[in-house]
Amino acid sequence: MKKFRLEKDFLQLFPDSEIGVLVLKGIDNHVKEEDRFAPYLRQCEEESKVFFENPEFIENPVIKEWREAFYKFKTKKGARCSIEALLKRVSKGGEIGCINPLVDIYNGVSLKFGLPIGGENLDKFEGDMRLTIAKGGEAFITYGSDKDEPALEGEVIYRDDYGAICRCWNWRECVRTMLTEDVTNAFMIIETAEGEKDGNLNAALDFMAEKVQEELGGTVKKFIVSKDNPEIVLEGGERDEEDK
Repeated sequence: MKKFRLEKDFLQLFPDSEIGVLVLKGIDNHVKEEDRFAPYLRQCEEESKVFFENPEFIENPVIKEWREAFYKFKTKKGARCSIEALLKRVSKGGEIGCINPLVDIYNGVSLKFGLPIGGENLDKFEGDMRLTIAKGGEAFITYGSDKDEPALEGEVIYRDDYGAICRCWNWRECVRTMLTEDVTNAFMIIETAEGEKDGNLNAALDFMAEKVQEELGGTVKKFIVSKDNPEIVLEGGERDEEDK
């Protein structure tokens, strides 16, 4: 039985955080048509412009909220929230490139709703997945590298029994569990530091669930994890939540 939980040390630092989770089973993530999701990404980029209307980029609410969240824990120099990286590229006139269907879908949802989103190959987890504060030294190798760059003591990280899966909360993921074309079972996360706002988290979860099933098939289970519901079963248990 695999579980995901928010550890007490994380909740002490971010007691109002709510994490949306989609557990995807039996999806087909193979690229069938090059740049198929490019028009979708262009539309989401256009919609994302509402999140940086202030000409002073760091004063925009989404950016400011996550900068303040990152000030609360130890980070690697230069680490920024994933949504800031996406919005910054769009604000400078850049485009988000196509990678594979699931990654393209979640990048678009992230832009559309102004929320950081990530995903991992559920079958690659060793033991339970936790959002916690690093003790320091948790193993971590990122894409394009063969060098271990372990987490720093005090970082917010996702981890399993082997090591860190994503460093600095949502800054950079490890190659071990990354979403490739061959993934069939995935763990998707949509993050808030201060909790649900105006139904935005639920709306993003529902939009992504519908888009995934429309494009990739399979089944989807939806959860929201918080201090009031800090642990969920990802697989190996009975019907846990809501089947989409």
